[in-house]
Amino acid sequence: MTLINKKICMGKDIGIHGNVFGGLLMAWIDEAAAAFATEYCSTPNMVTLRVGELIFKRPLKSGNHLRIYGEVAHLGNTSIDLKIEARRFNVYSGEETLVCTTSITFVRIDDDGVPTPIGESVKRKHHENVEV
Repeated sequence: MTLINKKICMGKDIGIHGNVFGGLLMAWIDEAAAAFATEYCSTPNMVTLRVGELIFKRPLKSGNHLRIYGEVAHLGNTSIDLKIEARRFNVYSGEETLVCTTSITFVRIDDDGVPTPIGESVKRKHHENVEV
C-alpha cells in the first residue's frame, strides 16, 4: 500500500469518549482517498460514489500520529475502487497499528456531473503496473 496522508490527532478532534471522533476520521480518509484517486486518474474531476463499511479496530487519542494508506483494487471505465487503511504510528518505535479499514469508489465526471471515461493513458499505465 502507498502512504497517502499523515495527520496528528489533536484535542479538537476528540469526541465524548476520549477518542478521535469517528466522523472526523471518515472525512480524513475520504479526503486522502480523493487526492490519491485524482492523482492516479490524472484528473481533478473525481467524486466519491461509495464508501464501504468502515471498521474501527482501535482508538486514536490526542497526540497520536495517523498514517493513511491506499491502493487501487480495481480500475473501471469511469470509476476506481480503492482499499484504504488508517494506522496509528508510534514515533518512538516506528510500529504501526491498524485502526480503521474501508474501501472507497470514485467516479470521473464531466462538468455536468455525468460519468465520463477515465483516460486511456491511465488505463494503460494501470494495466502495465498490474501485469508486473
